[in-house]
Amino acid sequence: MKLQLHTYNLVLKHTFTISRESRNTQPTLIVELSDDGFHGFGETSSNTYYKITMDDLNDQITENKEFIESLSDATPDEFWNKLQPIFKNNMFALCALDMAFNDLYARKKGKKLYEAWGLQADNNPMTDYTIGIDSIDVMVAKMKELPWPIYKIKLGTKNDIEIVTELRKHTSAIFRIDANCGWTADEAIENSFKLKELGVEFLEQPLKANDIEGAKKLYENSALPTIADESCIVESDVEKCAGLFHGVNVKLTKCGGLTPGKRMLEKAKSLGLKTMVGCMTESSIGISAIAHLLPLLDYVDMDGSLLLKEDIAKGITIHNGVISYANENGIGASLL
Repeated sequence: MKLQLHTYNLVLKHTFTISRESRNTQPTLIVELSDDGFHGFGETSSNTYYKITMDDLNDQITENKEFIESLSDATPDEFWNKLQPIFKNNMFALCALDMAFNDLYARKKGKKLYEAWGLQADNNPMTDYTIGIDSIDVMVAKMKELPWPIYKIKLGTKNDIEIVTELRKHTSAIFRIDANCGWTADEAIENSFKLKELGVEFLEQPLKANDIEGAKKLYENSALPTIADESCIVESDVEKCAGLFHGVNVKLTKCGGLTPGKRMLEKAKSLGLKTMVGCMTESSIGISAIAHLLPLLDYVDMDGSLLLKEDIAKGITIHNGVISYANENGIGASLL
């Protein structure tokens, strides 16, 4: 098995702002694993919040190149289990490797990845489209630029209710709110009643990840369901979210890839939690991988490639929220 790394700087259509940062570009790393004429692809990105740099990603993967290349006969579970001790402090790197290996494994089997997992993809949820924090006029303009059935609205400002009230005047779409840890419990409870009246479906991670008491208070008093994001990073976090949140949002880069991500979703379902997968700003490589988890999901946020000025890859397609698989095995994506 041969390992290659490809680095890119993804350019966004618009400045993307959440409660803690703004950006116009996103550095990304594509891992390519090839064996017996088959190629598998995985993706991960740098992240300032989690202190992950492109140098970290490149250096740690390159340092372990020989060992990674020796694992061609492993199953995806074996591959992940052998690499996890090495990459336990860099789940972003492990994600790209695991994704690429799952892709390669399914391609060798002559199946789409969800088929290799034994899943049925005939009742998949639609993806939302994210509107980042901006002036109200610009946020409205972004909605009008791409009419969509479900919008995820980034909040965490001093005029959050005013923003949603104004946006509601311009669409009948479902709204989901992501405050990115920007509220207190009391703010979130008060906002939940107003936002429910404005057609909001749920609140994603409104409180800081370490605010356990606040999360419990919100869980018991919110007018809307709450979904954990920053509070649900790795597999051991899922059980902790029961009784604090109504559901979990799994991010593949944070948990270390498709292999643990799938286990997290299955665990969440067993606990009666709603299931969601979210994306980072990423190309059609990472987004196409998420698509194979759709049969396990209640909600999905996989619009990362739609936010790009230009994609570096091809794979799944999304039209008006509906996701269609490429006519290709594995994750069904490749570099352009």
